[in-house]
Amino acid sequence: MTLAPETTDLKVELRLNDDWFAVCELARLLPGRGVAALLPDGRQAALFRDRAGNLYAVDNRDPFGGAAVLSRGLTGTHQGRPFVASPLLKQRFDLETGQCLDDESVRITTYAVRAA
Repeated sequence: MTLAPETTDLKVELRLNDDWFAVCELARLLPGRGVAALLPDGRQAALFRDRAGNLYAVDNRDPFGGAAVLSRGLTGTHQGRPFVASPLLKQRFDLETGQCLDDESVRITTYAVRAA
């Protein structure tokens, strides 16, 4: 079976400052599973793809435990909003806004993301 070129050549890119940074091939993102990516400045991003094909990118660092583990978290939805739950203490973070759903005073960085 041969895949169409548009599904095999696409890269996932994050917007950093005023430029797009290629992170990985789109095929590496499986729905419901996260991938960690090292950014040029040494930070890490956690990338996700949902079953509808939507892409999300957030900071990989759990602000409660301090470890870079959000890419290993469980994904789901709460009131129609996609989230990732930290594997450490299970706090949930909105994948679109970065807002912690369990503590309104905490928010993580989100990144603009695209497949190109």
